[in-house]
Amino acid sequence: MNMPVYSAWRFIHPDFDRERSAQGIVINNTGGIDMVEGAQSVRQAVLLLLTTRPGERVMRPGYGCDLFRLLFSPNDATTHGLAMHYVRTALQKWEPRIEIVHLDVCANAEEASLMDISLEYRVRRTQDTDAITLPFDLMREGL
Repeated sequence: MNMPVYSAWRFIHPDFDRERSAQGIVINNTGGIDMVEGAQSVRQAVLLLLTTRPGERVMRPGYGCDLFRLLFSPNDATTHGLAMHYVRTALQKWEPRIEIVHLDVCANAEEASLMDISLEYRVRRTQDTDAITLPFDLMREGL
């Protein structure tokens, strides 16, 4: 039997699954907890890590990313550098399954308060790569 390399509970994230009205853990048709596997599991874990504030998780007060420290900062090179540092630090500490291939932060071309965090990573075990662009609004809480 070929088991998936990684699996986790499927979550609906309010900032990334906007077409769904519910949020939290997904229940499947049989009443059990729905699962994500493989690359989708790793992608979900990365998104959850980057959108969790340190201190937010019970029993893991250090888990998360310090991006929210940048709220109300100017959308400039200094803020972008700090965002890259916070993302890299969180991923290196909490997500050993991946290695960062490319990480960049820049101002969004259309919205002055948004900075776009572009992350390309490789899953160490499978060598699969994935890319995420995370828009971060410096003027409001949340993404």
